[in-house]
Amino acid sequence: MNIEPLARWLDGQGIAPGEPVEASLISGGTSNDIYSIRRGDRRLVLRKPPQKVPPGRNETMLREYRVLRALNGTDVPHPEAVAVCDDTDVIGSCFYLMGHVDGWSPMNTDGWPEPYLSDLSLRPSLAYALVEGIARLGNVDWRAQGLEGFGRPDGFHDRQVDRWQAHLAKFRFREIPGLDEAAAWLREHRPSHWEPGIIHGDYQFANVMFRHEVPAELAALVDFEMSTVGDPLLDLGWVLMGWPDADEDRTQKGYVDYTGMPDRADLLEHYSKVSGKDVGEIDYYVILARYKMAIVLEGGYARHVKGEGGNPKMAYYGDAVLSMAAQAAELAAATRL
Repeated sequence: MNIEPLARWLDGQGIAPGEPVEASLISGGTSNDIYSIRRGDRRLVLRKPPQKVPPGRNETMLREYRVLRALNGTDVPHPEAVAVCDDTDVIGSCFYLMGHVDGWSPMNTDGWPEPYLSDLSLRPSLAYALVEGIARLGNVDWRAQGLEGFGRPDGFHDRQVDRWQAHLAKFRFREIPGLDEAAAWLREHRPSHWEPGIIHGDYQFANVMFRHEVPAELAALVDFEMSTVGDPLLDLGWVLMGWPDADEDRTQKGYVDYTGMPDRADLLEHYSKVSGKDVGEIDYYVILARYKMAIVLEGGYARHVKGEGGNPKMAYYGDAVLSMAAQAAELAAATRL
């Protein structure tokens, strides 16, 4: 990153003007680059697209910042929105600055850190805190917080299947058993009643940070790249789509160990208690989440097959797509709403 133009821009924003700027890369890749920024006594985090900016990514930066700014002053834990730059001449892309969060992420630890590693009785607090995050997010008065026009909640569920089928058509190269069956079920079983709210869009342990205190408490929801205004229960479906119950294998379900975690029914009860929302039609949202996830992963796998994928993990998406589509169809076949 070119520090000099960034420093001039920070001066113009009144952010510790005149102080030297220190920037260090926290993480980077094909999606976004995240930098720690120090200037005087200010400690901030800068988020920007990668050096080769993909189409639409600058606009995504501006959308992410709009969500963070809307959350300022709410009870949703999040990084404070500090400043945004839509001038791509400053550092080569749009970017935004957010407050530094004092916490830890499951993505930056080798398994659960202590005391959650050895004391299984503390692990339920991680799960309940995770669910509380979207319960609060979905209850934010998005209109009052300036998000009118941010999404299109009217007809949200009417568009879902067509939208994702159109996305799949751009790269589809093989048959995916179960996907069409899940799509047909989703068309016929749209929710009867729901209230629009903010959706995170990719809600999971990977996209939250926890405070250092025990029991677990969220420090921030992060990565609002896929956020919109729609049906908040889809975030809950996203959490539950691969969540194992006590009678299932809990050690090989993903990047975290679910041993000691609450069952799905317990999470549903907790979400309903905190949010006040009816979760009686949750199977619809789990099926939709699995259907959507299968298509999202298939996009990455298609790029890998064509030799266009920069992330070697995309090679493993092929089987994951088939499994997710099959699980969506199986739940659809077993569900009566």
